[in-house]
Amino acid sequence: MFDPTDPAFLDDPYPTFARLRADGPVHWHEGLGLYVAVAHAAADAVLRDRGLGRIWQDKEPAELFPAFNLLHRTSILESEPPTHTRLRRLVAGAFGRGHVERLRPWIDTVAGRLVEDFAGRLDDSGPAASADLIEHVAEPLPVEVIAELLGVPAADRHLLRPWSNTIVKMYEYGLDDAGRARAERASAEFVAYLRDLVAERRARPWEGDLGADLVTDLVAASDGEDRLSEDEIVGTCVLLLMAGHEASVNVVGNGVFALLQHPDQWRALTAGAPVAPAVEELLRYDSALQLFERTATRDVELAGTTVRAGQKVAALLGAANRDPAVFERPDDLDVTRERNPHIAFGSGIHFCLGAPLARVEIQSVLGHLAARLPGLHLDRVPPRRPEFVIRGLRELPVRHAG
Repeated sequence: MFDPTDPAFLDDPYPTFARLRADGPVHWHEGLGLYVAVAHAAADAVLRDRGLGRIWQDKEPAELFPAFNLLHRTSILESEPPTHTRLRRLVAGAFGRGHVERLRPWIDTVAGRLVEDFAGRLDDSGPAASADLIEHVAEPLPVEVIAELLGVPAADRHLLRPWSNTIVKMYEYGLDDAGRARAERASAEFVAYLRDLVAERRARPWEGDLGADLVTDLVAASDGEDRLSEDEIVGTCVLLLMAGHEASVNVVGNGVFALLQHPDQWRALTAGAPVAPAVEELLRYDSALQLFERTATRDVELAGTTVRAGQKVAALLGAANRDPAVFERPDDLDVTRERNPHIAFGSGIHFCLGAPLARVEIQSVLGHLAARLPGLHLDRVPPRRPEFVIRGLRELPVRHAG
């Protein structure tokens, strides 16, 4: 099978995925204690089959993780109908007030400023200058966007990135006690901060230069007498930060790294290839989220394998997005790929609610990088983060031959 902590596997899991797909669409992983679906059709079925649900079980011992468990008990991502239907209807109603579209020009302006500042770091120091694209571009943008979306004051925005980075470590397999304790502390701090923010919005709805923030709209969201509870608003805000931040950072990092490893594809972008299909290809080629777990609520037949009620099964999104049964030349990076039914944002009822926002962010960054820094190239091979579920780089050091 594979060891999700093996550095060689983490460096490039795709040959292993190819061997697994050749042996069958679904396999039992003894180390993880669950089935893994590696073929596109099987992974898509895992995400869509109503006999496979997101059944939240508190992190144990529960008394050590009250804040982390609260965030997930109230999350759209960790619920099934009818709870999921209710939450998604209320949250989507608040999101549907045009938040993504009202932010689109502002996001493009922020992305342009970050790229311009980054270009200055490279150009002002001469041809030997190197700078980290993750630190200066990929990381700051989604934090600024989520902070603006939630109406977090500028003075507090530096808190968001460390909270997200620490909490998501809990999703990895084999996290040590110290890491779990840090994730709980970050969860508790974030919950307390958001409770204060929600209370403030209840007392004084916020209206900024770009309109009302999402917390104000979540507080106001209703369907008749039904409203979101405070815990549900807090859980939704944290989910948006973690999912939006991690997706954007790692798609930009993984994607630009892939482009610079394939100079012909980078040249195609700098020569004017459309950005939108390029972003979809980057989402497919090196998926930021590699694994999405479900639990069988009844016996389910999955590509010839019976998953018994109570057993877990995971869609390996990175494996599914390289399936040759669906994608022509799946191991080739092709920014002009036309048919691209990747499942990097999931599918079914748990399709990522923030996908439109992430796409706007990634398209803006990529467009500005291609226009402003066409001579971008790697300074050295970047180190990967030592995690499997959320795939990303620690840093991406690059240079520019202007």
